[in-house]
Amino acid sequence: MSERHPIISITGSSGAGTTSVTRTFENIFRREGVQAAVIEGDSFHRYDRAEMKLRAAEAEAAGNAHFSHFGPENNLFAELEQLFRSYAETGNGMRRKYLHDSDEAAPYQQPPGTFTPWEPLPDGTDLLFYEGLHGGVVTDTVNVARHPDLLIGVVPVINLEWIQKLWRDKSKRGYSTEAVTDTILRRMPDYVHYICPQFAHTHVNFQRVPMVDTSNPFIAREIPAPDESMVVIRFGQPKGIDFPYLLNMVHDSFMSRANTIVVPGGKMELAMQLIFTPFIWRMMERRRRALGAL
Repeated sequence: MSERHPIISITGSSGAGTTSVTRTFENIFRREGVQAAVIEGDSFHRYDRAEMKLRAAEAEAAGNAHFSHFGPENNLFAELEQLFRSYAETGNGMRRKYLHDSDEAAPYQQPPGTFTPWEPLPDGTDLLFYEGLHGGVVTDTVNVARHPDLLIGVVPVINLEWIQKLWRDKSKRGYSTEAVTDTILRRMPDYVHYICPQFAHTHVNFQRVPMVDTSNPFIAREIPAPDESMVVIRFGQPKGIDFPYLLNMVHDSFMSRANTIVVPGGKMELAMQLIFTPFIWRMMERRRRALGAL
């Protein structure tokens, strides 16, 4: 953690909805004039798309049915922790981009599914903002979770997470239900060992719970709408959270535990704005004081 060079990390599984949370933070940064160095978690995968397919085929031929993007062998965990450590100490570090599709790849004149070269972070940023799979990962040799000043988990109930992943991969990536199901099954051991444990280290978790039947996610025709769900917001460190204010500002919300508030799904962005804008104010004020003391 660093007062001069703070880090915000959004962590969650594929299909969890971390991108929606990122959009909310982008709005806060723009409104508050905060310059963020943005890191996409996919850029710390070990292999590009073509090599990952090759490695997966080799693993399957060798009898490994659980080769996935979630585990340590296919990610640069040490390099990610080094980036967090370097930024916290100096405000610098190295990053690259993963080019998901032809639109992202066109400006770089590279094929989709490849990485851009490593490059230094831009100078003069106010904070580092990470969004991806492993923003709070902890292993025997790596502890990424100890570095963020604000670590946020995005964790829909599992059937909803699968519905969201199925919808995205089928509608935007052209995969079949069977192919997405195979991916979910292949990733399950790594999901249990490297994704779920992160949410014990988060400062705040957002878990969307649908209020409609999602008992068989593999036949769902659409994602439950925000207004068809509730969001459970759990604070790992509730000290300083003004729960009466949140309950007053977010209508139809209630507290289910001393550290947990439940809000309507359609009010999730409002709740995030109310919760995290003061976090950003305090973070930037501490940064100004720390820099002024140099």
